[in-house]
This record gives sequence, C-alpha cells and structure tokens, in this order.
Amino acid sequence: MNQETEKIIAALDTLRLDALEVSGNRWQSAPFRSYRSVSYPEFDLCSPPSGISADLVIAEQVFEHLLRPYRAGKAIYNLLRPEGHLLVTTPFLIKIHDAPVDCSRWTETGIRYFLAECGFPLEKIRTGSWGNRKCVVSNFRRWTPYLKGLHHLENEPEFPMVVWALAGK
Repeated sequence: MNQETEKIIAALDTLRLDALEVSGNRWQSAPFRSYRSVSYPEFDLCSPPSGISADLVIAEQVFEHLLRPYRAGKAIYNLLRPEGHLLVTTPFLIKIHDAPVDCSRWTETGIRYFLAECGFPLEKIRTGSWGNRKCVVSNFRRWTPYLKGLHHLENEPEFPMVVWALAGK
C-alpha cells in the first residue's frame, strides 16, 4: 500500500498543494507547499472547524474508525478546494481493532461508490488494493511487521488486506 500511495502522491503537483493529514505524520517530509497534521478523534472529521481548507486531505487507516463515515466524507469534500483530492486508505481483511471503535470495511467498488455518494465524481476516483492469503492468515494469528525474505508481496486480488482511493473534486 505504501509503495502505491507514494506513487499516487508523487504524481500530484505537491509543491502547489496545502496538505492536511489526519491522524498521522507519515507525509510530513513530502514536498508540499504546506503541511498540517491533525489527530482524530480530537479533530472531528464530521464537523471540521470553520475556515479550514486544503488541496489534499490524507486519511490513512482512519475511515474504518468513524461512526458516521458518510458525514465525514461530505465534510472533507466541502473543505477541499476546487480540484482538491482525498487520499483514503482502509483495511479490509484484517482483525477488528477498536481504537476507539472499528466500524467499516470497503472493497474497491464499495469505496468508489461511497466516495461518489459523498460528492466526488466517479470519473475522478481511482482505487487500488493489495493483499494475499498468506498475509490474511498471518493477521488472524498475530500481526507481524513486513520482513523482507520472510513475507512475500505478491498481490492476490481476492484477498485484499488494504484498499485505497484517490478521489478528486
């Protein structure tokens, strides 16, 4: 997932983007015009403070924790500037992880149509996913970080561990 989202972000004109990352700081060293990190749930995605706008909102591994993801998607759509983007990543075939709650999972088709319902035009939504049966089984036992040589990166589309989308306004 990280390799793919890095390609997605690199394809954007990052030097012209004001980025807002929700619950993370992975992208803080990317060459954005400006970068701000906020924390969920302190930063309410369903009702962001007035006056906040961005060219890019990054929400990695956040939407599965939202009690009202549609409301959050609409709010993000509204805070994005014209031609803005939302990068969202979510788990699919992994164990429930309450932090503070765990509510939703989407397939590529599901997240695409979910984002369209939030206002993003279907033709401006790109999706992807990654996973394989060995990773799924491993996750059901005990989560372990990726170890080169021990774990393989072969993608089996029928076993997505993670799903992502880039939606343009």
